[in-house]
Amino acid sequence: MKEEIIQIKDLVKTYPMGEKEFNAIKGISLSFCKKEFTGLVGPSGSGKTTILNIIGTLDKPTKGNVFLMGRDVAKLTTKEAAYIRRKNIGFIFQTFNLLPVYTVYENVELAILLLNWPDKKRHEAIMQALEWVGLTDFKDKKPTQLSGGESQRVAIARAIVKKPDIVLADEPTANLDAENAYKIMEILKNINNELDTTFIFATHDEKVMKYLSRIITLEDGKIADDRKIKI
Repeated sequence: MKEEIIQIKDLVKTYPMGEKEFNAIKGISLSFCKKEFTGLVGPSGSGKTTILNIIGTLDKPTKGNVFLMGRDVAKLTTKEAAYIRRKNIGFIFQTFNLLPVYTVYENVELAILLLNWPDKKRHEAIMQALEWVGLTDFKDKKPTQLSGGESQRVAIARAIVKKPDIVLADEPTANLDAENAYKIMEILKNINNELDTTFIFATHDEKVMKYLSRIITLEDGKIADDRKIKI
């Protein structure tokens, strides 16, 4: 029996829209185990990103519970949520969010500066992360000197440099051509195997789906299908 790292129970999320409310999530129950490589799949507005944001402690449920490594997300203080994001969760977005004034090395370093690691440990972690994504020779370059695929690889290095328990990836291949999208997914799958990190994607990209071991299909804020894939 694999260890459950995330439990979602009867999750409801509503947002105010003028005098009405928009029901983004309508009573979803799910769990994710350690080392899963899972995708939340569905059209825009189906609830994919909302679920990622709540798992990532960037938002809170309206009703129901989300337990993250045993902690109830709804009961976390702002400080506690920030600490969990800093220590346990890596984020990958469709926009690379690299700071143009910093080098590749420095952009990756930003993810661990607040962990108060010794200089040697921090340097070794950064170089290992860059090695994982094949960018050790690019450490002194600035983002403006990189291609889109290279920029996304830096974003991946930044997400995994602290060896997080969970990586949340929101449309990570949306701005990439097919060749780079496949390269990115190969890197992420290798990291998943090496680190036992749980990966959860929000995507509607068929290229991403080819790599997933579980696909959860969302429609209108509800689960339409949840199936494991033999790869």
